[in-house]
Amino acid sequence: MGHLISSTSMLQAAREQGFAVTAFNVHTLEMLQAVVDAAQELQAPLILQTTVGTVKHLGPEYIVAAAQVAAKQASIPIALHLDHCTDYDLLVACIRAGYTSVMIDASMHPYDENVARTKEVVKVAKAAGVNIEAELGKVGGVEDDIVVEDEDAKLAVPQECVSFVEATGVPTLAPAIGTAHGIYKGEPNIAFGRLEEIARLVSVPLVLHGGSGIPEEQVKRCVKLGMAKMNVATELRIAFSNAIKAVFDANPEENDPRKYMVPAKQAVKALAMDKIRMAGCDGKAHLV
Repeated sequence: MGHLISSTSMLQAAREQGFAVTAFNVHTLEMLQAVVDAAQELQAPLILQTTVGTVKHLGPEYIVAAAQVAAKQASIPIALHLDHCTDYDLLVACIRAGYTSVMIDASMHPYDENVARTKEVVKVAKAAGVNIEAELGKVGGVEDDIVVEDEDAKLAVPQECVSFVEATGVPTLAPAIGTAHGIYKGEPNIAFGRLEEIARLVSVPLVLHGGSGIPEEQVKRCVKLGMAKMNVATELRIAFSNAIKAVFDANPEENDPRKYMVPAKQAVKALAMDKIRMAGCDGKAHLV
């Protein structure tokens, strides 16, 4: 494709055509390469994501450079997204560095303040041709240093979703529907009825947070109802780390990073391919 693209048109096409684009949180060059390989092999559009913690760990310029190389070499559309950012200055720094999508997460604030903070970001990001994602309600679990207790995980109110999108002009919305970051202790309790109502009232692409470990049939149901982007983070980290642990279990003296990074990349690629198929975006690269 040549360059990173904004995910706005990508996600609009996904919503219209009933599939979801997988968005993978990557923390190392190897993880980035592995998910790109998976998407390239399956001819799927791709969103690379980094958390605020990863941006602070690696620096936005390094991340953008690696993502730009991937976009240049691949024949699929690729976007680069900043996940769950509460810090306006960091968000602007990532846009300046070359991110093509950002998430302003002001969901911990009262509704009016969420609207005001989101509007501020929409103004800057739209001027830069960058996609914006916002959250309504609260997704449970832990995302870097944002902790939401289970009892605090509030579901999005359908009518609020309508007024929020109208008030902010935000092109993608992550409504809390009962999913959580991390791995589920039991079966996730997704409010499908509420999702159906939100999707009926709101035409913008919706985002499914907490995509690690949601059973396949539930993912497919969410996608069918209007979820156009599915975030996967924790499961990728686990696959990556477990593959490295297996190398050291077999050979505790191993000291060549290439020897343990190769199986780690293979594990991430295999999992990413599963998630791409689950979201239904395999073979859809040409549609976005």
